[in-house]
Amino acid sequence: MNIKELRTKIDKIDTDILSLLDQRMDIVHEIGLLKSASNESVYRPEREKEIIERLTSITKGKLKADSIKAIFQEVFAAARNIELPERISYLGPEGSFTHQAAESNFGSQAKYLSLNSIKSVFESIESKKSKYGIIPLENNQEGIVQETIDLLGVSNLQIISELPLSISFSFATRAKEIKNVNKIYSKDIAFKQCKDFIENYFAEDIKCIPVNSTSAAVKYADKQDGSAAICSRFAAVQKGVPILYDKIEDSKDNHTRFVILSLAKNEVISKEDKTSILVNLTDGHGVLAKFLQEFHDAKINLTKLESRPAKKGTEFKYVFYIDFEGHYLSNNFQLIFKRYEDNIKLLGSYPRMI
Repeated sequence: MNIKELRTKIDKIDTDILSLLDQRMDIVHEIGLLKSASNESVYRPEREKEIIERLTSITKGKLKADSIKAIFQEVFAAARNIELPERISYLGPEGSFTHQAAESNFGSQAKYLSLNSIKSVFESIESKKSKYGIIPLENNQEGIVQETIDLLGVSNLQIISELPLSISFSFATRAKEIKNVNKIYSKDIAFKQCKDFIENYFAEDIKCIPVNSTSAAVKYADKQDGSAAICSRFAAVQKGVPILYDKIEDSKDNHTRFVILSLAKNEVISKEDKTSILVNLTDGHGVLAKFLQEFHDAKINLTKLESRPAKKGTEFKYVFYIDFEGHYLSNNFQLIFKRYEDNIKLLGSYPRMI
């Protein structure tokens, strides 16, 4: 079979795919009307996870799981826009890792609002300027994002989904060769995480210039001769700056956990859920040990426990951030919750992605 004949077959398949997508969107529209009548949320992370897991488990072709996920995230995004167009805010600027996490989940066609601070993302949802917000919660190399936890402690917003993202850096420049680069722009933490690359490829007098974000670094690299940016591939591609080297980070195990925030709780129990809470215990001998024993007795697995300053008064008081497996509506947690209702602030239950 020649190329022309093969392309004719592809055209036929593309036409069939479009027809099936049109049928899918017709059904989505019907579901949207039913959701609107019952005031049900359009975004259902547990349903999207279930669809992707089912499709990746039955595929027999050359498409890998990541490709299937990326394709269907765009399908989901198009479907949500048919049901009800919704704005998503994220910690910017455009091209940031948070922006990348947002598009990986909501698709490139969603309506986005780039904001300059985590607090601004919270405020945009609370004031209903956006329906959902995406912010970083923790990095497995650098730890918890303290501002996120502190704001969750005083806000009524709920975590309704988590988004793990592998953090990988690229070296982007318009210089044809690396020897023509005399200054590098990036965020200070990115310089630390790409220290080996810088030391191996550049002399000690190379100018490493810290800027507010890796996205801003790309703008400098785009405009100045002899400059480069250490940034995400996502940001470089967005700005059209050529990538000279990929995956230059010291650790290949660098992951950030982002979360999606909403005014409404996720009350749908899926096959695998995770719940986040903040706990403020009264003073006393062994109160934390006793509280944790409750989870052991209820056969609830804790996946994270971290203390944070309570920031009340002059004494050294602490609250505890806890993640555990399961939904807050499950019977075994509800028994604990009823006993400690005054001490527990529910931050949200959501499908477990990590």
